[in-house]
Amino acid sequence: MKRILLINANPKSNSLCKAMSHRYVEMAKQKHQLKQVHIGDLTFNPDLPEGYDSSSDLEDDLKAIQQKILWATHIVFIVPIWWGGMPAKFKGLIDRIFLSGFAFEYDPKKHIPNKLLTGRTAQIIVTLDTPVFWYKWIQGNPIYKQLKRTILDFVGIKNQSINYFGPVIGSSEEQRERWLAKVGSLVPRY
Repeated sequence: MKRILLINANPKSNSLCKAMSHRYVEMAKQKHQLKQVHIGDLTFNPDLPEGYDSSSDLEDDLKAIQQKILWATHIVFIVPIWWGGMPAKFKGLIDRIFLSGFAFEYDPKKHIPNKLLTGRTAQIIVTLDTPVFWYKWIQGNPIYKQLKRTILDFVGIKNQSINYFGPVIGSSEEQRERWLAKVGSLVPRY
């Protein structure tokens, strides 16, 4: 049994990402402990006007997500692609919570920081309006490079898979039902 944290990174109140979140939860709760976050329900300032040069107090929603990350053994990110990358509010969430002392820590004797979130795994589920082959091979798969390589790897979360669903625009109800069934099948078996 895993402790799964599902993060729906689409801020819209009604979206395919939200439907995928519901389907994943429906299937996962049969075998696993589960907590979920819908980024659209959160209230926080996603901006860092001084970068990391000065600290800012975390809002209650952000403190709660940090606690959920510490609780989780497996994190599922359901992310829509907007302008080739993640929505600004999701990027702001990462900027605000994956902080030094929580997600990583610098060691003056090493060039690479210590990863503080090791022992956790992740899955990335992506929706996009671009054809998947075009996004991956022509546009260079920026979500994979940013989220998997430069964020999750940096803090020690081992990504197990990334699944792409698209193009969403113009997709039929039957196609979306097939995608929802596929998302349900992505739940870990143990």
